[in-house]
Amino acid sequence: METYFNIRYEFDRKAVHQSVDMRLNEPGSDYICVADGVILNTANRFPEYLDVVNGGMFAICDSSYVPLYIKWIHGKQYGQYCGSEIFLDIVASRKYRMIFLGTQQHILDGLRGNLMKYNPDVADMKFVELPFRMVSQFDYPAIARMIEEDGADIVWVALGAPKQEFFMSMLKPHLSHGVMIAVGAAFKFFSGVDASRAPQWMVRNHLEFVHRLSKEPRKQFARCFHIVRTLPGLLFREWRGMNSHGGMHPSKA
Repeated sequence: METYFNIRYEFDRKAVHQSVDMRLNEPGSDYICVADGVILNTANRFPEYLDVVNGGMFAICDSSYVPLYIKWIHGKQYGQYCGSEIFLDIVASRKYRMIFLGTQQHILDGLRGNLMKYNPDVADMKFVELPFRMVSQFDYPAIARMIEEDGADIVWVALGAPKQEFFMSMLKPHLSHGVMIAVGAAFKFFSGVDASRAPQWMVRNHLEFVHRLSKEPRKQFARCFHIVRTLPGLLFREWRGMNSHGGMHPSKA
């Protein structure tokens, strides 16, 4: 694990999956955040949210730009591991019983049908629409009982950031088993209903944000505005932090 821009990242994909297996063999529950540019930006503006993002096992890097920033500032090479990739990797592994929480029922229905192509066991798993309400208003003990009666190992959560990260942190104390992973738009991507991920050529060229802007202009423009407005300061603070430790990253000092 490495800390960059105040977020604890795990960039090694093999280590991510090994950590999930290890955590499932221990008492209690935990969660993984899938940190894209929006989460990075929001976490560095709101300390309470940063504590939530760093309060789980670690975050994986769902941004193609963060590895570029790290290379520019620290000279280290890392890759992106986006939410849709870890989602499909775990579903297709057929290693775990899973439960899928969030979004609307028509998306969940489409998701179940499409995921059965990768994992036929999904047919016997729960897809649960959560009511639209403030994160503080969920009945967390009841949700935990439902999950534990189901016997799920992996709990997928799709409520959108920052709501889904707060949801996992508030559900964690009520669960005695399981790893929660917040995957944002992955449910929509694999449902075949409301959204699709950008073509690979756009992903490779760091243009996925253009695709999202074209699909949800009002929502994505507001997000991009905050990122662009605060990015120079974020990069400067990371650079200054490294140089104040003699070229060593603070997390390694």
